[in-house]
Amino acid sequence: MNFEKIQASVRDILEHVGEDPSRDGLLKTPHRVSRMYDELLAGYRMNPEAVINGALFDVDYDEMVVVRDIEYFSLCEHHMLPFIGHAHVAYIPKGKVLGLSKIPRIVDMFARRLQVQERLTTQVANFLVETLQPQGVAVVMEGLHMCSMMRGVKKADARMVTSAMRGVFRHNASTRAEFMEHINRQPTKEF
Repeated sequence: MNFEKIQASVRDILEHVGEDPSRDGLLKTPHRVSRMYDELLAGYRMNPEAVINGALFDVDYDEMVVVRDIEYFSLCEHHMLPFIGHAHVAYIPKGKVLGLSKIPRIVDMFARRLQVQERLTTQVANFLVETLQPQGVAVVMEGLHMCSMMRGVKKADARMVTSAMRGVFRHNASTRAEFMEHINRQPTKEF
């Protein structure tokens, strides 16, 4: 990431909207914005093998594994405004399982890029299929998009839901229904 060019661009934007980039409140804004983009777009620099970090295990288990309510944030590639939400991910193993923390990390790896929610959903699903070669993968993502809240249509409560079903989740309605039941039920009480 070229911090100097981003900082110069932010200074230009500030000037073009009629602000003084040298005033106290804005003096460090170009630096802050460049660091923010470095953090928010870190997914481009993430190595998938490092994300998995050897946490792929041979296990004799062939029932559904579900990780739900994974918080994510991303930047819309059209307006560079945030969209935030929850991802729900499931797979049915075929000899291999992934360490629990790796699924949220995979979601983050793809979310921390300029994205559209449809692509983000597909990338998570396809990566899990390639990595695990399971019987099937299901990903449902719910998102709240600032670009439709703050500008344009200005609908604060409009949520987008996208899904990607692979393998048995795509071809077997009862498997898909079981997944949907898992993600739609209320959480159990505190442990």
